[in-house]
Amino acid sequence: MNQLPMFEDQEDKLKRYYSISEVADLFGVSKSLIRFWEGEFDSLKPHKNSKGDRRFTQQNIEQIKDIYHLVKERGFTLSGAKQELKDRHQRDKEKQSVIETLEKIKKMLLELKEQL
Repeated sequence: MNQLPMFEDQEDKLKRYYSISEVADLFGVSKSLIRFWEGEFDSLKPHKNSKGDRRFTQQNIEQIKDIYHLVKERGFTLSGAKQELKDRHQRDKEKQSVIETLEKIKKMLLELKEQL
């Protein structure tokens, strides 16, 4: 399995915004593909400056990393990748709900233990 290129050095990790060229170079794809994915995946919304230039945050890069992995490495179709991301989001919400419930139960059990 191909691995995505990592940041060249620590300085790159500290940047707040990345240009579309930097993002395209990071993933080894064209700028037009990044723009296409932006149109296809509703969750991918980079900031735009007053000139309309896209400015990608670290969160945007993580989203592109997920899309890249599904489409380029695992061979998903775009609709399949969209569905997988939607399902993953739903699973994460369900997992968070279970965690919250377990934390409440733990708190309740600790309170019972204190009373004994």
